[in-house]
Amino acid sequence: MWQFVARRLTYMALTVWVISLISFMVIQLPPGDYVTSLVSQMLGAGAREIPPEFEQQMREQYGLNQPVYVQYFKWLGNIIFKGNFGYSFVYQRDARELILERLPMTFAISFFSVVFIWVVALPIGVFSAVRKYSVADYFFTFLGFIGLAVPNFLLALILMFLSYRYFGQALIGLFSAEYADAPWSLGKVLDMLNHMWIPVIIIGTAGTAGLIRTMRANLLDELNKPYVDTARAKGLSEWRLLWKYPVRHALNPFVSTIGWVLPGLIAGEVIVSIVLNLPTSGPIILNSLMQQDMYVASGFILVLSVLTVVGTFISDLLLAWLDPRIRLS
Repeated sequence: MWQFVARRLTYMALTVWVISLISFMVIQLPPGDYVTSLVSQMLGAGAREIPPEFEQQMREQYGLNQPVYVQYFKWLGNIIFKGNFGYSFVYQRDARELILERLPMTFAISFFSVVFIWVVALPIGVFSAVRKYSVADYFFTFLGFIGLAVPNFLLALILMFLSYRYFGQALIGLFSAEYADAPWSLGKVLDMLNHMWIPVIIIGTAGTAGLIRTMRANLLDELNKPYVDTARAKGLSEWRLLWKYPVRHALNPFVSTIGWVLPGLIAGEVIVSIVLNLPTSGPIILNSLMQQDMYVASGFILVLSVLTVVGTFISDLLLAWLDPRIRLS
């Protein structure tokens, strides 16, 4: 078991390093840099001419005149040894402050979305498999296809329209007006939880629909295996038989989806956060990529990638617990 854990931890470290390298290099691919964007904004604002000395001075100030690989290793070294993610050119703040400020809300929404997906998808998937081809099975199948087909941002816009049309309020933000700038307290936490269900349902809809189909298909495959007929012939009750053997075996691919559910949630969170005006990492990531604020964008991508890799590691441990044969692979 410990060899299994050590091997997975090694894979995690290598994966995070590769992701950090690729994300930093990809952000550098567009022509120009932040200084180029800044000069374009200044010219668009009415400046007649920007001397080349100004651009050179700005690049030296921000360290953009160095080769890309030098910038990368300096950035990575500062993160590992100093915990310094760099400086935000756009927000004029420490990148670590921005990440620590927005990451908790992003993590909270993603966590509750995963919980919502599991709580809804598991029982519905089991019910659809046991009552296959029934009216309820067709109904849940129809809802599943609708959930997969409707984009998250469109669902958010529809809910915003309905809430404003029939209830007179827009479903935006995570806090009420009196708690938006207030310090953290029990009342603010309860107010956040009162608003949290809206983005959780919107972000988790597509993942729920997909996992319902996954659970149904895998449980149907397990129910048709000979060991189920053997256990039934020995007089085991249907309820105990269902949850002791087939459901547990069908959970293997269900648990393994944690690794790819988290990236999907984070990707969906970016657009939904912009639509619903959520104080998460989504709007800052998008703005940083557009403005080529590379340290902020790379820092957010690195941290979110670490969370995704950790989610995959947790799914590996759960799979090893559910099926001991996986420990030997």
